[in-house]
Formats: sequence, structure tokens, C-alpha cells
Amino acid sequence: MGKGGGCVPSKKKIPAAVADDAPRGAGTAPIPIEDKSLDADADADAIVVLDGAVSQPIVKLRLFIVFYSMYGHVEELARRMKRGVDGVDGVEGVLFRVPETLPIEVLEQMKAPPKDDGIPEIMAGELAAADGILFGFPTRYGCMAAQMKAFFDSTGQLWKEQKLAGKPAGFFVSTGTQGGGQETTAWTAITQLAHHGMLFVPIGYTFGAGMFKMDTVRGGSPYGAGVFAGDGTRGPTETELALAEHQGKYMAAVVKRLAQA
Repeated sequence: MGKGGGCVPSKKKIPAAVADDAPRGAGTAPIPIEDKSLDADADADAIVVLDGAVSQPIVKLRLFIVFYSMYGHVEELARRMKRGVDGVDGVEGVLFRVPETLPIEVLEQMKAPPKDDGIPEIMAGELAAADGILFGFPTRYGCMAAQMKAFFDSTGQLWKEQKLAGKPAGFFVSTGTQGGGQETTAWTAITQLAHHGMLFVPIGYTFGAGMFKMDTVRGGSPYGAGVFAGDGTRGPTETELALAEHQGKYMAAVVKRLAQA
């Protein structure tokens, strides 16, 4: 569209509902416009001119993957989860980390690696823009880590205005041992969703046979994906990562279904 102020309407305009179904031919071909140039930064593939009407680019649903990760275990699950989300047509996974609450001196003493600057920190108010949210965090005595709890504590204004009510949400976790809270860490976090009126979406046993494998140590539960970190040196196995990817795909499908309802 040039500087002239728009497209020239067709004198034989076909209603939009009919034009989409009509056979392509001379009568339905796009009419020429005087200036087909686009702005230099415009996406020519995302704009279609048909019979004088400019169609808007398709806006994808946004599934936020919001996590806290001190040693990288939860972050690895989050990245693989995004792959699952992005594999569902019309849905986009967006990675965020919650703000750190520990001083840098303490983190250095704990030998925590530096955070990846490529993943932005999220502020509580930004959650309102999500179509669905997956929260990931390590356990602290069977509950979420203090950093994630501090983030939830900062959502008071969203609670007051009920901005998150009706949004689907789920959890994924990291624990040190097999009895360290793979289920209770997610279970005790459900209260946060309940007070916001959010919809808890567990994965159940939708992962199929992978949920019943007993030949190797595997994190995760019907509540969501998980990883066993051990003393910090054990990384996620391919089975744990595959479960995370499955949860991303499963959650994206739920978000899409709710948006279409």
C-alpha cells in the first residue's frame, strides 16, 4: 500500500464469505493496485491483497514458559518444552525466567552458573498477556523455590483484578532425589492457581508407555514433567526431556482448544 491512502475497491466486489469459496478465475483474481510497494520493514509474505481487502497476519496464541533455574536443570526442561509448544500450529512458546532474589555473592558461593541473558526476566503484570502458562521450578522441602514463590507473591494486582482467571496453567519441577517431591512440589503449588481462578492442566498419563518405564530413573509425574538433579551433576535424561516436550505439545493443544471454544 503506497502513500495514496489505501487500496482501490473493486466495482464487482464479492462478499468475503463467498470469495473464499469461489473458484479461482478471472472474476476472483486480485485486482491491481497503483502502488504495490510495501514499507521496507514490512513482511510481504504476511500481507495478502485480495479483491481490494488487506488481510491481517495471523496472530499466534502465546504460551508462556515461566521458570526459575539455579543450576540449569529446569531451564533444560523449559527449552525442550518450548519445542513441543512450537510444534503445534498456531501456538508459540515464549521463555521467561523469574527474577533472582539471592545476591550475586551468595550465588557465586553456591557455584551457580550465570543466567542466560537471551531469556528475559518477566514481571508479574506481563502474565496477563499469556493465553496459557507453564511454571517450572526446583523443590525446596516439597514446595516451590523461594524465587518462584516471591514471584507469585508479586501478582497481587492481577489477583485483585482477576486478570488470570480462566487461564490454563501447568507445572514442571526438579528435585534432588526420587523421594524429594516430584509430585508434592507441583501439588502444593496448585493453591497459587486456585486463588487466581486459573485452570490447572496436569498431563496425567498422556505420555503413554513412557510413564510406565521402570528400567531407568525418570523424573516427572501425572502432575507434569520433572528431572532428578541428584547432587547437581546429573542432567536430564532423554526420557525426561521427551516428557517435557510432550507436556509442551499437550498444553499447547489445550490452549488452542480453549481459544477456539
